Amino acid sequence: MELNPIQTMLEAQYNLSPSRIASQQGGWASLAYKIEMDDYRAYFLKVYDKKRASTPKLTANLNTYIPITLWLNAHTNLAGKIPVPLLSNNGGYVCEDEQGYYLLYPYIQGETIGEKKPGNDQIQQLAALIAELHRYGSEIPHAVSSLTENYKVPFLNELQEWITNVDKLPEGLREIVAAYELVVQEKINNLRRLSSRLQKCSLPMRLCHTDLHHWNLMLENDRLILIDWEGLKLAPVEADFMSLVDQPYIETFLSVYTKVHPGFVMNEEALAFYQTRRRLEDIWEFVEQLLFDTQSEQDREDSVNHLIRELQALNGE
Repeated sequence: MELNPIQTMLEAQYNLSPSRIASQQGGWASLAYKIEMDDYRAYFLKVYDKKRASTPKLTANLNTYIPITLWLNAHTNLAGKIPVPLLSNNGGYVCEDEQGYYLLYPYIQGETIGEKKPGNDQIQQLAALIAELHRYGSEIPHAVSSLTENYKVPFLNELQEWITNVDKLPEGLREIVAAYELVVQEKINNLRRLSSRLQKCSLPMRLCHTDLHHWNLMLENDRLILIDWEGLKLAPVEADFMSLVDQPYIETFLSVYTKVHPGFVMNEEALAFYQTRRRLEDIWEFVEQLLFDTQSEQDREDSVNHLIRELQALNGE
């Protein structure tokens, strides 16, 4: 995405005339820019590019989940641990033009944990943060119906179509997917069974982030901040534990978590559902990128490598 339209948007929507717009390392979901001002103020701009096939799904609930994060930041012990977007001149938190959707935040002067090993204090902060988040459910003063888990997996039909007709995929992608055709089909069948079983259950549902990995954890002056809330859902807490149970620090995490939620017991079927769905959804999304997105050579290579890693992980390699 070109920078001139971004500057135009910032001037029109936020009355900002930046001295510098610097591209940042974004996540899979969005592009990112650091906005620098002459008076040393800095902002973080998150951009969802409309040319990406994933953008409609990622932006569908922007106006639902953002008010919930604002409420959490204002009324719970998560204050200061959630990025809060700034209001634009139109009175909303989301700006839109022909190229994309935009969210502007104060810049966090810190760094992601990323590939580093989190320290004991960081693990305890994370556990306290998630334990606090899981205290809240449908009783909050915001509509959550569109964020409520129903255990349906709509992307499975498209993934099933690709696996059933793998010979119709473009050359190169065809060879990658075909090597894992049987295991993907097996996991699709397993996920359908789990989905059907869980739809007949009534598991307790709490607010869940659903994307707890180390690239979404930032440290600012030793304070842990959890970023990227696009996946916020009202769901069984296993939607968060799917990312935690295989971490070497899970026992330390649980020692803090269970002080807030005593007697907590993992539901193994819900855990299996979320772990399998996440693997298959990542595979579906990387195939979707390769089929439909306009990518640079480097971005395409990255998507191929991510797809191969997800297929290998699905196969236990």
